[in-house]
Amino acid sequence: MQSRSSQPAPGRRPEDGLRPGAAERARTVATRAAATVCASGVEGSRLLAHTVSAAGQVLLVVPREGELAAAVREAPDQDLSALVLVSDHAPVPVRRPVRAQLWLSGWVTPVRPEAERAAVLAFAETRPDGALLDVGRTAQLLRLDLAEVVLGECGVTVDVGPGDFLAARPDPLAGLEADHLRHLARDHADVLDLLAGRLPAGMVGATDVVRPLGLDRFGFRLRVERPLGHTDVRVPFARPLTCAAQLGAAVGQVLCAARRS
Repeated sequence: MQSRSSQPAPGRRPEDGLRPGAAERARTVATRAAATVCASGVEGSRLLAHTVSAAGQVLLVVPREGELAAAVREAPDQDLSALVLVSDHAPVPVRRPVRAQLWLSGWVTPVRPEAERAAVLAFAETRPDGALLDVGRTAQLLRLDLAEVVLGECGVTVDVGPGDFLAARPDPLAGLEADHLRHLARDHADVLDLLAGRLPAGMVGATDVVRPLGLDRFGFRLRVERPLGHTDVRVPFARPLTCAAQLGAAVGQVLCAARRS
């Protein structure tokens, strides 16, 4: 796990327009399924599912008879300080597969019975997970009221204001990124070579291996793996995308530019 010691967000740089901001990236990482929760007396309890609803509620599905649900029931006013850790793993094999981690800390409370149905529907709008079918039986729905959001990525941790986090939207390619990168790695070595050709001269050595690491509305992320380390670098689109329907044309532009060069 990366250190929780945070660093101030860096100032604006020219290349910042070629990558998502911290709040958008944090919301995108929040869509990933791998998540655990810690609280007083509870270490690494599993989450059956989690989401951030369109209305900005952080909702958790946990086993009704699990440690966290029991700790919430026993807490004063059923209000328990907790920390949720969401991990973002690369969808293709790389040496260090964790691309980012997101810490969401605050207070966990049960969703009231009279509000449970509406909360389940709001949950399903953003993540139609099968665990929702068990809410009210073997699973319980909890709400996390945010106090702090920290994004860890590329060895740096950045504080993201809870309001900025909730106001941001996940990357529009988040839902198709994994399948697209797996397809690229498995079936299109020629395309990967063209993308690698867009990297600065001398970045890829004779023994280095280039792998597709990420894809978002700003472009591709590639990992150059070397015998003694690696470098992550972006191959940007001509302009940021606003929806997934623009992906094909954007990739075509990048590949045409690579062929010309």
